[in-house]
Amino acid sequence: MAALMTPSRFSNSMSGSQAQYGANSTSMADSLPSIDFGFSDLRERMAQFTVRFDDFIERGRKRVLEERNAFRVNVAELEESQRSKEQAIIALESKSTSLAQTLAKEAAETEEMHDAIHGLAAQKEEHLARRDTLRSEIADVQRVVKQRRDAQAAHQRTLDSHARHNIPELRFWEHCLGMRIEGTGVPDRIRIVFLCIDERDTDKECWFELQMGSSIFEVGATKPKLNRDSVDETQEKLNESRELGEFLKSMRMLFVQGMKGS
Repeated sequence: MAALMTPSRFSNSMSGSQAQYGANSTSMADSLPSIDFGFSDLRERMAQFTVRFDDFIERGRKRVLEERNAFRVNVAELEESQRSKEQAIIALESKSTSLAQTLAKEAAETEEMHDAIHGLAAQKEEHLARRDTLRSEIADVQRVVKQRRDAQAAHQRTLDSHARHNIPELRFWEHCLGMRIEGTGVPDRIRIVFLCIDERDTDKECWFELQMGSSIFEVGATKPKLNRDSVDETQEKLNESRELGEFLKSMRMLFVQGMKGS
């Protein structure tokens, strides 16, 4: 094994060498071999490493900046997207509220329409029932009208028969009692005018109206006015006996008595 070099030995060796070299220093230095440690190559390699390291650092810095910028852009886009989505959510919530209100309104209107339809249906049923009732009433009225028309026609036939029988008699009484028969403009009502009732005024006329539209004769207005009880009594005798001649004589007598009393 090689002996360890201690400081004391190194100093002794150096002092011995210096003493040895001191005697012949020039010849010894020149005789040493030249050693090339490759410092220039090392410097060049270090310079190239420095360039590559600086380039790596620069590229790393650029990449970091680009990533940071991209991150910021991404964050901005995410924030903008979030704002857009929040606005979209607000708009959808507003639309949802409006839609809910519209649906509630339409539901209320639908309910009102159903109520109206039910009311109209009830009115329709009521009107149909009323129509059926009116049809029944109309049918009853038509039957009554037909019966009355038939009765009126029968009565008219009876009156026509009486008229055919009474016309000659009326002509006789017109001549004997000094009277004439006039129309009044009212159906089934005639006016019987007596002449020469008042001896003091032979031109003065007295008259009464006779309603002949039904089976019962009825005395209407008179001129001059007669006692109503006497008129009713004479009218009642006519309806009982159907004797027109006696009735006319009685009415003329009432006018005569009325003139004498006045």
